[in-house]
Amino acid sequence: MRKLIVLSFISLDGVMQAPGGPQEDTSGNFKFGGWTFPYFDEFGGKQMGEQMGHEFDLLLGRKTYDIFAAYWPKADASNPVTGPFNKATKYVASRSPLKLDWVNSVQIEGDAAKGVRKLKAEDGPELQVHGSGNFIQTLLKNDLVDELWLKIFPVTLGNGKRLFADGTLPAAFDLTKSVISPTGVIFANYKRNGEVKTGSF
Repeated sequence: MRKLIVLSFISLDGVMQAPGGPQEDTSGNFKFGGWTFPYFDEFGGKQMGEQMGHEFDLLLGRKTYDIFAAYWPKADASNPVTGPFNKATKYVASRSPLKLDWVNSVQIEGDAAKGVRKLKAEDGPELQVHGSGNFIQTLLKNDLVDELWLKIFPVTLGNGKRLFADGTLPAAFDLTKSVISPTGVIFANYKRNGEVKTGSF
C-alpha cells in the first residue's frame, strides 16, 4: 500500500495558487504569482530537501504536469528538486490526450479517483502531489489523501485557488511535525486520523 502525500505552499487564508512565479497560473486574474519568494531561505531549502530526499513518485494534475514538464527537464542540476523530480515516475490524471515528453511519465486515463486507488494499492514508493489544485479537490472528495505536508506563509492573498475548496470532506488529522523558519514559514505535517470528533465544554 502506498501513501499519498499532498505537499502544498499555502497562505494564511488558504490560497495555494501560483506560489512559484508571476506567470505560473494567472487564471481568475490572479496577480500575486511568486508570493512565496520573499520568504524562502536556507532553512526552507533544507526542509524541502528532507521532504524530497528519499524515493517517491509524483501524482499530478494536467495543468501542473504541463508547467513542470516545461521547466524541470531543463532546470539547474544544482537545484535539490531537479534530480528527484526528473527521476520520479510521473502519474498524470487527464481525460484528454497528453504529450508525455518528460521522462518516466504515465497517464491515468478515465476516472481519476479509481486510477489513484489502484496506484495506492500497488507496491512502490510514496505518491507526492505538488501543485495540482483542481486535482487535489478530487483526492480530498474521495478521501484519498493520507498526509498533508504544508508550508504556511505569513501572508494573506484574498482571492485565488484554495487548498481546501469544494472537494473537502470532514476529516481529522494528527500533527506529526512542525518547525518554523526564520522568515515565519510554518512547516507542518499532518496525518489522516479518522473522523471529526465533536463535544461540548
